[in-house]
Amino acid sequence: MKIGAFELLKQSGRARRGQFQTAHGLVQTPVFMNVGTAGAIKGAVDAFDLQALGCQVELSNTYHLHVRPGDAVIRQMGGLHRFMRWDGPMLTDSGGFQVFSLASLRKIKEEGVTFHSHVDGRVIFMGPEESMRIQSNLGSDIAMAFDECIENPSPYDYVYDSIERTTRWLARCKAELARLNALPGTVNPNQLLFGINQGGTYDDLRVKHMQEIAALDLPGYAIGGLAVGESTETMYHILDVVLPHAPQNKPRYLMGVGTPSNIIEGVARGIDFFDCVMPTRNARHGHLYTWDGIMNINNAKYQTDERPIEEGCGCPTCRRFSRAYVRHLMKSGEMLSQRLTVMHNLWFYNHLMEKIREALESDSFDQFRAQYSERLAKRI
Repeated sequence: MKIGAFELLKQSGRARRGQFQTAHGLVQTPVFMNVGTAGAIKGAVDAFDLQALGCQVELSNTYHLHVRPGDAVIRQMGGLHRFMRWDGPMLTDSGGFQVFSLASLRKIKEEGVTFHSHVDGRVIFMGPEESMRIQSNLGSDIAMAFDECIENPSPYDYVYDSIERTTRWLARCKAELARLNALPGTVNPNQLLFGINQGGTYDDLRVKHMQEIAALDLPGYAIGGLAVGESTETMYHILDVVLPHAPQNKPRYLMGVGTPSNIIEGVARGIDFFDCVMPTRNARHGHLYTWDGIMNINNAKYQTDERPIEEGCGCPTCRRFSRAYVRHLMKSGEMLSQRLTVMHNLWFYNHLMEKIREALESDSFDQFRAQYSERLAKRI
Protein backbone atom coordinates (compact mmCIF):
# COMPACT_ATOMS: atom_id res chain seq x y z
CA MET A 1 0.00 0.00 0.00
CA LYS A 2 1.07 3.56 -0.70
CA ILE A 3 2.01 5.65 2.37
CA GLY A 4 -1.08 7.59 3.45
CA ALA A 5 -3.54 5.12 1.89
CA PHE A 6 -6.53 3.93 3.92
CA GLU A 7 -8.23 0.69 2.90
CA LEU A 8 -11.72 -0.09 4.18
CA LEU A 9 -11.79 -3.87 4.65
CA LYS A 10 -15.25 -4.30 6.13
CA GLN A 11 -18.19 -2.26 7.34
CA SER A 12 -20.90 -3.17 9.87
CA GLY A 13 -23.50 -0.43 9.98
CA ARG A 14 -21.35 2.65 10.44
CA ALA A 15 -18.54 0.71 12.21
CA ARG A 16 -15.45 0.26 10.04
CA ARG A 17 -12.60 -2.26 9.88
CA GLY A 18 -9.66 -0.92 7.91
CA GLN A 19 -5.93 -0.45 7.58
CA PHE A 20 -3.77 2.65 7.17
CA GLN A 21 -0.25 2.72 5.73
CA THR A 22 2.46 4.86 7.35
CA ALA A 23 6.21 5.13 6.78
CA HIS A 24 6.80 2.98 9.89
CA GLY A 25 4.22 0.30 9.23
CA LEU A 26 0.63 -0.70 8.55
CA VAL A 27 -1.95 0.22 11.20
CA GLN A 28 -4.93 -2.08 11.69
CA THR A 29 -8.05 -0.09 12.58
CA PRO A 30 -9.95 0.57 14.79
CA VAL A 31 -6.86 1.34 16.86
CA PHE A 32 -6.06 2.85 20.27
CA MET A 33 -2.89 4.96 20.34
CA ASN A 34 -0.80 4.65 23.50
CA VAL A 35 0.06 8.09 24.91
CA GLY A 36 3.75 8.74 25.60
CA THR A 37 3.50 12.50 26.17
CA ALA A 38 7.18 13.35 26.54
CA GLY A 39 8.50 10.35 24.60
CA ALA A 40 7.71 7.90 27.40
CA ILE A 41 4.63 6.23 28.87
CA LYS A 42 4.06 7.52 32.40
CA GLY A 43 4.61 4.58 34.74
CA ALA A 44 8.11 3.52 33.66
CA VAL A 45 6.99 1.71 30.49
CA ASP A 46 9.42 1.92 27.55
CA ALA A 47 9.14 1.42 23.79
CA PHE A 48 10.07 -2.27 24.03
CA ASP A 49 7.35 -2.78 26.63
CA LEU A 50 4.88 -1.14 24.25
CA GLN A 51 5.65 -3.71 21.59
CA ALA A 52 5.06 -6.53 24.07
CA LEU A 53 1.76 -4.93 25.15
CA GLY A 54 0.37 -4.93 21.61
CA CYS A 55 0.69 -1.20 20.92
CA GLN A 56 0.38 -0.28 17.24
CA VAL A 57 0.72 3.52 17.38
CA GLU A 58 2.60 5.62 19.94
CA LEU A 59 1.49 9.23 20.49
CA SER A 60 3.71 12.04 21.77
CA ASN A 61 3.11 15.70 22.56
CA THR A 62 4.53 18.45 20.35
CA TYR A 63 4.34 21.22 22.96
CA HIS A 64 5.99 19.24 25.79
CA LEU A 65 8.84 17.97 23.58
CA HIS A 66 9.37 21.49 22.21
CA VAL A 67 9.76 22.79 25.77
CA ARG A 68 12.16 19.99 26.72
CA PRO A 69 14.47 18.64 25.56
CA GLY A 70 13.69 20.81 22.49
CA ASP A 71 12.72 19.57 19.04
CA ALA A 72 16.13 20.66 17.65
CA VAL A 73 17.79 18.28 20.13
CA ILE A 74 15.51 15.42 19.05
CA ARG A 75 16.23 16.15 15.38
CA GLN A 76 19.96 16.05 16.16
CA MET A 77 19.39 12.65 17.80
CA GLY A 78 17.84 11.32 14.59
CA GLY A 79 14.16 12.01 15.32
CA LEU A 80 11.82 10.77 18.03
CA HIS A 81 11.62 7.17 16.76
CA ARG A 82 15.36 6.76 17.16
CA PHE A 83 15.54 8.84 20.35
CA MET A 84 13.01 6.68 22.25
CA ARG A 85 13.72 3.44 20.30
CA TRP A 86 10.17 3.02 19.00
CA ASP A 87 10.14 1.61 15.46
CA GLY A 88 6.38 1.53 14.83
CA PRO A 89 3.91 4.18 13.64
CA MET A 90 3.83 7.41 15.66
CA LEU A 91 1.49 10.39 15.87
CA THR A 92 2.32 13.79 17.33
CA ASP A 93 -0.37 16.25 18.34
CA SER A 94 -0.03 19.85 17.25
CA GLY A 95 0.15 21.80 20.50
CA GLY A 96 -3.39 23.02 19.87
CA PHE A 97 -4.78 21.33 22.96
CA GLN A 98 -2.24 23.20 25.10
CA VAL A 99 -3.70 26.41 23.66
CA PHE A 100 -6.91 25.26 25.35
CA SER A 101 -5.44 23.81 28.56
CA LEU A 102 -3.07 26.78 29.15
CA ALA A 103 -5.89 29.30 28.59
CA SER A 104 -4.73 31.54 31.43
CA LEU A 105 -1.26 31.80 29.88
CA ARG A 106 -2.02 32.44 26.21
CA LYS A 107 -3.07 35.04 23.63
CA ILE A 108 -4.55 33.98 20.27
CA LYS A 109 -4.05 36.04 17.09
CA GLU A 110 -4.28 35.29 13.37
CA GLU A 111 -0.54 34.57 13.15
CA GLY A 112 -0.71 32.01 15.95
CA VAL A 113 -0.63 31.83 19.74
CA THR A 114 1.72 33.38 22.26
CA PHE A 115 1.83 31.65 25.62
CA HIS A 116 4.08 31.06 28.60
CA SER A 117 5.89 27.78 29.19
CA HIS A 118 4.43 25.86 32.12
CA VAL A 119 8.02 24.84 33.02
CA ASP A 120 9.93 28.12 33.27
CA GLY A 121 7.49 30.84 32.20
CA ARG A 122 9.40 31.79 29.04
CA VAL A 123 7.32 33.19 26.16
CA ILE A 124 6.61 30.71 23.34
CA PHE A 125 5.03 31.59 20.01
CA MET A 126 3.38 28.79 18.07
CA GLY A 127 1.45 29.07 14.83
CA PRO A 128 0.74 26.62 11.99
CA GLU A 129 4.25 26.89 10.54
CA GLU A 130 5.99 26.56 13.91
CA SER A 131 3.88 23.50 14.81
CA MET A 132 4.74 21.83 11.49
CA ARG A 133 8.46 22.61 11.90
CA ILE A 134 8.52 21.13 15.41
CA GLN A 135 6.67 18.00 14.27
CA SER A 136 8.94 17.68 11.23
CA ASN A 137 11.94 17.74 13.59
CA LEU A 138 10.29 15.02 15.69
CA GLY A 139 9.75 12.95 12.53
CA SER A 140 6.40 11.39 13.47
CA ASP A 141 4.37 9.50 10.86
CA ILE A 142 1.23 11.56 11.45
CA ALA A 143 1.43 15.27 12.25
CA MET A 144 -1.71 16.94 13.57
CA ALA A 145 -2.77 20.33 12.24
CA PHE A 146 -2.51 23.34 14.53
CA ASP A 147 -5.97 24.31 15.75
CA GLU A 148 -7.81 25.96 18.60
CA CYS A 149 -9.57 23.53 20.92
CA ILE A 150 -12.67 25.48 21.97
CA GLU A 151 -14.12 25.29 25.45
CA ASN A 152 -17.63 23.82 25.71
CA PRO A 153 -19.93 25.66 25.81
CA SER A 154 -18.66 28.79 24.06
CA PRO A 155 -20.65 31.60 22.41
CA TYR A 156 -21.77 30.82 18.84
CA ASP A 157 -20.07 33.86 17.29
CA TYR A 158 -16.75 33.02 18.97
CA VAL A 159 -16.91 29.41 17.76
CA TYR A 160 -17.78 30.56 14.22
CA ASP A 161 -14.76 32.89 14.08
CA SER A 162 -12.54 30.22 15.64
CA ILE A 163 -13.35 27.52 13.07
CA GLU A 164 -12.81 29.99 10.24
CA ARG A 165 -9.36 30.76 11.64
CA THR A 166 -8.65 27.05 12.21
CA THR A 167 -9.46 26.40 8.52
CA ARG A 168 -7.04 29.14 7.46
CA TRP A 169 -4.43 27.67 9.80
CA LEU A 170 -4.98 24.23 8.28
CA ALA A 171 -4.23 25.51 4.78
CA ARG A 172 -1.01 27.03 6.14
CA CYS A 173 -0.13 23.71 7.86
CA LYS A 174 -0.62 21.82 4.60
CA ALA A 175 1.59 24.21 2.63
CA GLU A 176 4.35 24.25 5.26
CA LEU A 177 4.46 20.48 5.73
CA ALA A 178 4.67 19.96 1.97
CA ARG A 179 7.63 22.38 1.92
CA LEU A 180 9.35 20.64 4.85
CA ASN A 181 8.83 17.14 3.41
CA ALA A 182 10.57 18.24 0.20
CA LEU A 183 13.71 19.51 1.96
CA PRO A 184 16.91 17.41 1.95
CA GLY A 185 17.68 15.95 5.36
CA THR A 186 14.08 15.95 6.62
CA VAL A 187 13.75 13.34 9.40
CA ASN A 188 10.61 11.76 7.88
CA PRO A 189 9.86 13.04 4.35
CA ASN A 190 6.72 10.85 4.32
CA GLN A 191 5.10 12.64 7.26
CA LEU A 192 1.30 12.83 6.87
CA LEU A 193 -1.03 15.66 7.94
CA PHE A 194 -4.41 15.10 9.66
CA GLY A 195 -6.86 17.98 9.84
CA ILE A 196 -9.00 18.62 12.93
CA ASN A 197 -12.73 19.32 12.95
CA GLN A 198 -13.92 21.86 15.50
CA GLY A 199 -17.21 23.65 16.06
CA GLY A 200 -18.00 23.22 19.72
CA THR A 201 -21.44 21.74 20.36
CA TYR A 202 -23.12 23.50 17.40
CA ASP A 203 -24.34 21.00 14.80
CA ASP A 204 -24.28 23.43 11.90
CA LEU A 205 -20.75 24.68 12.65
CA ARG A 206 -19.42 21.13 13.02
CA VAL A 207 -20.86 20.17 9.61
CA LYS A 208 -19.73 23.41 7.94
CA HIS A 209 -16.19 22.98 9.27
CA MET A 210 -15.94 19.31 8.27
CA GLN A 211 -17.10 20.12 4.74
CA GLU A 212 -14.53 22.92 4.45
CA ILE A 213 -11.56 20.88 5.69
CA ALA A 214 -12.60 17.77 3.72
CA ALA A 215 -12.13 19.87 0.57
CA LEU A 216 -8.38 20.06 1.38
CA ASP A 217 -8.09 16.29 0.70
CA LEU A 218 -5.79 15.39 3.60
CA PRO A 219 -4.70 11.82 4.52
CA GLY A 220 -6.94 11.77 7.62
CA TYR A 221 -9.37 13.76 9.76
CA ALA A 222 -9.80 14.13 13.51
CA ILE A 223 -12.77 15.22 15.58
CA GLY A 224 -11.38 17.58 18.22
CA GLY A 225 -12.84 19.63 21.02
CA LEU A 226 -14.88 16.81 22.56
CA ALA A 227 -14.51 15.16 25.98
CA VAL A 228 -13.67 18.63 27.33
CA GLY A 229 -16.62 19.13 29.64
CA GLU A 230 -19.72 18.30 27.59
CA SER A 231 -21.93 15.30 28.40
CA THR A 232 -21.28 11.88 26.86
CA GLU A 233 -24.67 12.12 25.12
CA THR A 234 -23.65 15.44 23.54
CA MET A 235 -20.36 13.91 22.34
CA TYR A 236 -22.18 10.98 20.71
CA HIS A 237 -24.69 13.38 19.15
CA ILE A 238 -21.91 15.46 17.59
CA LEU A 239 -20.35 12.29 16.13
CA ASP A 240 -23.71 11.26 14.68
CA VAL A 241 -24.07 14.70 13.09
CA VAL A 242 -20.56 15.26 11.73
CA LEU A 243 -19.27 11.84 10.62
CA PRO A 244 -21.61 11.52 7.60
CA HIS A 245 -19.76 14.58 6.24
CA ALA A 246 -16.25 13.17 6.84
CA PRO A 247 -14.55 11.56 3.83
CA GLN A 248 -15.40 7.85 3.71
CA ASN A 249 -12.02 6.87 2.27
CA LYS A 250 -9.92 8.52 5.01
CA PRO A 251 -9.38 7.49 8.65
CA ARG A 252 -11.32 9.33 11.36
CA TYR A 253 -9.68 10.04 14.73
CA LEU A 254 -11.61 10.97 17.90
CA MET A 255 -9.10 12.92 19.98
CA GLY A 256 -8.69 12.34 23.70
CA VAL A 257 -11.38 9.64 24.05
CA GLY A 258 -11.76 7.72 26.25
CA THR A 259 -13.26 4.92 28.34
CA PRO A 260 -13.67 1.39 26.91
CA SER A 261 -17.40 2.14 26.57
CA ASN A 262 -16.65 5.43 24.75
CA ILE A 263 -14.40 3.53 22.35
CA ILE A 264 -17.02 0.86 21.57
CA GLU A 265 -19.64 3.58 21.00
CA GLY A 266 -17.19 5.62 18.90
CA VAL A 267 -16.45 2.60 16.70
CA ALA A 268 -20.19 2.04 16.28
CA ARG A 269 -20.45 5.58 14.90
CA GLY A 270 -17.54 5.22 12.45
CA ILE A 271 -14.37 6.24 14.35
CA ASP A 272 -11.08 4.52 13.42
CA PHE A 273 -8.42 6.07 15.75
CA PHE A 274 -8.57 6.81 19.48
CA ASP A 275 -6.16 8.08 22.14
CA CYS A 276 -6.50 8.91 25.83
CA VAL A 277 -4.36 9.19 28.96
CA MET A 278 -7.13 7.45 30.92
CA PRO A 279 -5.71 3.88 30.98
CA THR A 280 -2.31 5.05 32.24
CA ARG A 281 -3.58 7.80 34.58
CA ASN A 282 -6.21 5.55 36.16
CA ALA A 283 -3.71 2.71 36.49
CA ARG A 284 -1.37 4.89 38.51
CA HIS A 285 -4.21 5.39 41.02
CA GLY A 286 -5.08 1.69 41.15
CA HIS A 287 -8.13 1.73 38.86
CA LEU A 288 -7.78 -1.28 36.56
CA TYR A 289 -9.83 -2.35 33.54
CA THR A 290 -11.17 -5.88 33.25
CA TRP A 291 -13.78 -7.61 31.09
CA ASP A 292 -16.17 -7.41 34.07
CA GLY A 293 -15.67 -3.70 34.68
CA ILE A 294 -13.31 -1.42 36.61
CA MET A 295 -11.47 -2.75 39.68
CA ASN A 296 -9.98 -0.58 42.44
CA ILE A 297 -6.96 -2.63 43.53
CA ASN A 298 -6.66 -0.47 46.68
CA ASN A 299 -9.75 -2.15 48.19
CA ALA A 300 -9.08 -4.11 51.38
CA LYS A 301 -10.71 -7.24 49.95
CA TYR A 302 -7.65 -7.77 47.72
CA GLN A 303 -5.15 -7.77 50.60
CA THR A 304 -4.68 -11.58 50.56
CA ASP A 305 -6.10 -12.31 47.08
CA GLU A 306 -3.67 -14.61 45.28
CA ARG A 307 -5.40 -14.34 41.90
CA PRO A 308 -4.06 -12.13 39.09
CA ILE A 309 -5.82 -8.82 38.38
CA GLU A 310 -7.85 -10.72 35.76
CA GLU A 311 -7.99 -14.48 35.31
CA GLY A 312 -6.85 -15.40 31.80
CA CYS A 313 -5.26 -12.02 31.05
CA GLY A 314 -2.00 -12.36 29.09
CA CYS A 315 -0.37 -9.12 30.27
CA PRO A 316 3.05 -9.35 31.99
CA THR A 317 1.51 -8.31 35.32
CA CYS A 318 -1.26 -10.92 35.36
CA ARG A 319 1.10 -13.66 34.20
CA ARG A 320 3.43 -13.07 37.16
CA PHE A 321 1.87 -11.25 40.10
CA SER A 322 -1.11 -11.44 42.46
CA ARG A 323 -3.71 -8.84 43.31
CA ALA A 324 -2.35 -8.91 46.87
CA TYR A 325 1.17 -8.02 45.73
CA VAL A 326 0.03 -5.24 43.37
CA ARG A 327 -2.15 -3.79 46.15
CA HIS A 328 0.79 -3.93 48.57
CA LEU A 329 2.97 -2.01 46.08
CA MET A 330 0.24 0.65 45.64
CA LYS A 331 -0.20 1.06 49.38
CA SER A 332 3.57 1.25 49.89
CA GLY A 333 3.99 3.93 47.22
CA GLU A 334 6.42 1.72 45.30
CA MET A 335 7.24 2.84 41.75
CA LEU A 336 6.82 -0.75 40.60
CA SER A 337 3.08 -0.44 41.31
CA GLN A 338 2.76 2.14 38.53
CA ARG A 339 4.67 0.02 36.03
CA LEU A 340 2.63 -3.13 36.74
CA THR A 341 -0.77 -1.42 36.71
CA VAL A 342 -0.03 0.68 33.59
CA MET A 343 1.11 -2.42 31.69
CA HIS A 344 -2.13 -4.19 32.59
CA ASN A 345 -4.36 -1.31 31.48
CA LEU A 346 -2.51 -0.75 28.20
CA TRP A 347 -2.66 -4.48 27.45
CA PHE A 348 -6.39 -4.36 28.14
CA TYR A 349 -6.97 -1.38 25.81
CA ASN A 350 -4.82 -2.77 22.99
CA HIS A 351 -6.53 -6.15 23.20
CA LEU A 352 -9.96 -4.54 23.47
CA MET A 353 -9.23 -3.06 20.01
CA GLU A 354 -8.14 -6.49 18.77
CA LYS A 355 -11.44 -8.00 19.97
CA ILE A 356 -13.36 -5.17 18.28
CA ARG A 357 -11.54 -5.81 14.99
CA GLU A 358 -12.28 -9.54 15.28
CA ALA A 359 -15.95 -8.81 15.98
CA LEU A 360 -16.14 -6.58 12.90
CA GLU A 361 -14.48 -9.25 10.75
CA SER A 362 -16.90 -11.94 11.97
CA ASP A 363 -20.03 -9.72 11.65
CA SER A 364 -20.62 -9.95 15.41
CA PHE A 365 -19.88 -6.34 16.42
CA ASP A 366 -23.51 -5.58 17.34
CA GLN A 367 -23.50 -8.50 19.79
CA PHE A 368 -20.07 -7.44 21.15
CA ARG A 369 -21.37 -3.90 21.68
CA ALA A 370 -24.51 -5.14 23.43
CA GLN A 371 -22.47 -7.41 25.69
CA TYR A 372 -19.65 -5.06 26.66
CA SER A 373 -20.46 -1.36 26.15
CA GLU A 374 -22.21 -0.92 29.50
CA ARG A 375 -20.47 -3.79 31.26
CA LEU A 376 -16.98 -2.34 30.87
CA ALA A 377 -18.11 0.92 32.50
CA LYS A 378 -19.28 -0.77 35.72
CA ARG A 379 -17.32 -0.56 38.95
CA ILE A 380 -16.59 -3.97 40.42
